[in-house]
Amino acid sequence: MQLALVIPNYNHRQAIKVTLARLEPLGLTCYLVNDGSDDETRHLLCQLAAQHDWVRLLHHPFNRGKGAAVMTGLRAAYADGFSHALQVDADGQHDLDDIPRMIETARAKPEALISGLPQYDESVPKGRLYGRYLTHFWVWVETLSLDIQDSMCGFRVYPLAATEQLFLTEALGERMDFDIEVLVKLYWQGVEVKHLPTRVIYPEDGTSHFQGFRDNVRISAMHSKLFFGMLRRMPQLLRHKRSRPKAVKHWSRMGERGSYWGIKLLATSYKLGGHWLCRAIMYPVICYFFATGRTARRASQTFLRQVQRLEPKHPDLQGEINWRHSLKHFIAFGNAALDRIDAWCDRIKLSQVDFPDREVLAKPLAQGQGAVLLVSHLGNLELCRAISIHQRKVKVNVMVLTQNAENFNRVLKQLNPDSALNLIQVTELGPSTSMLLQQKIEQGELVVIAGDRTSTSSEGRVLYAPFMGKEAPFPQGPFILASLLDCPVYLMFCLRENGRYRVHVEHFADTLKGPRAGRMERLQAAVNRYAERLEHYARRSPLQWFNFFDFWRKDDELLREAKPQTPNRTEK
Repeated sequence: MQLALVIPNYNHRQAIKVTLARLEPLGLTCYLVNDGSDDETRHLLCQLAAQHDWVRLLHHPFNRGKGAAVMTGLRAAYADGFSHALQVDADGQHDLDDIPRMIETARAKPEALISGLPQYDESVPKGRLYGRYLTHFWVWVETLSLDIQDSMCGFRVYPLAATEQLFLTEALGERMDFDIEVLVKLYWQGVEVKHLPTRVIYPEDGTSHFQGFRDNVRISAMHSKLFFGMLRRMPQLLRHKRSRPKAVKHWSRMGERGSYWGIKLLATSYKLGGHWLCRAIMYPVICYFFATGRTARRASQTFLRQVQRLEPKHPDLQGEINWRHSLKHFIAFGNAALDRIDAWCDRIKLSQVDFPDREVLAKPLAQGQGAVLLVSHLGNLELCRAISIHQRKVKVNVMVLTQNAENFNRVLKQLNPDSALNLIQVTELGPSTSMLLQQKIEQGELVVIAGDRTSTSSEGRVLYAPFMGKEAPFPQGPFILASLLDCPVYLMFCLRENGRYRVHVEHFADTLKGPRAGRMERLQAAVNRYAERLEHYARRSPLQWFNFFDFWRKDDELLREAKPQTPNRTEK
């Protein structure tokens, strides 16, 4: 791979000297494009080019726009024999420490375009941040996919042969619309887009050349053209999507669909406009994820058909299960997400929730004794946690075994930082986790563990139990941990019934601890009973089942397929 640097510059004087000094150790040729800057900037760039023999300065006689400057640099690099070019902005926003990772990824995927995925801090202007999400939505529509997670980041490695081919066949916008348009059209051309998270900052003394009205008009016009271009290419895009091999993923390797800032935008709209504004934003997003989430949609219909075989007269499952049932399933998930925010912010009170079994927990809590609550992803798990907090103000510790819900939980923490809920995020249940939770139990606190999802660290440590007429894998970890804590164990389910939430609490065991002999038999019996009660409630409320993956897939097979293949060390 022959790599060059490309830096467009229009009147950026503050950061360019430092940027070049940071890039010099890379030993790469740099095409620095002066896009019609003023005399002071032009003289500075000439001095820097004379100072650094690896910098080749190109000039536009007048300002043509960032896109034009990037195209000039890319085409010059390609003409000089380079195969790839790394675009870096001149304003100091990009984290140059991420360049080695980008180069490494480009070497592993030489045909792909490598793009930064911005991770913003609080310096980002909120207007520009929220505006990005409108562009993200239209790009997802224009590509009929979620493959392009961010189309506006100017920190990229371009494969120059494919890019030059695009320049020869398509007219592209030359200003702020370029970054978006070139990415969408390269995607249409069949170029894979790979994203790498990278920190982006907005310096206090930074200069922005984004022309609010004019550039927004340009970008809107560009999206209109891209939309109609997508309509012409729709059959081709759909064929490409269907023919592309899909890597089988274990559910816990599936990242959240929606970034931290997207979820925070949803939460902010909730704070400003309540349910009506939040729903106005959420429902179109839910419908879009339904339309593009083929794996989740298929899992939803598979589950609903399985329940229908057992509950043929269930009012929510009448007729042949089709996309309409699945869409209702997705919408139920969106409604539950809003209720989670309500519960976290204490807007759902005990008076609004039927909790007939509260006395089941009263005795151990009154004695200052801690307990384990085995829960699931059926119903509103967040509401279970919040209602539990109101039970004598007992502190609740929730085990979060993956990072899938990290973004949602970060936002919830910001909505109500005074919550008594403690999220404990771990990758697996080990001795250190057991010791930490033992202290919580001894302090009379509650420990909440979901028992219905295996993890990528549970290979060989699952138990199969009958569930909806088929064998399903359940993790051993939660039940082993409950036995080590040697305390009362309860089951808790919180379901929406007749327009109200109802919390179901059942005594599961005084303790799961016992002699080493017969340990696996005890674990199997506990898993069987848990699966039986989970099935009981899931058959009552199938649209509140929020495991949108193949629940019955043999876990060991799925984990083997999900593991990345080790490359042959002799392969060049």
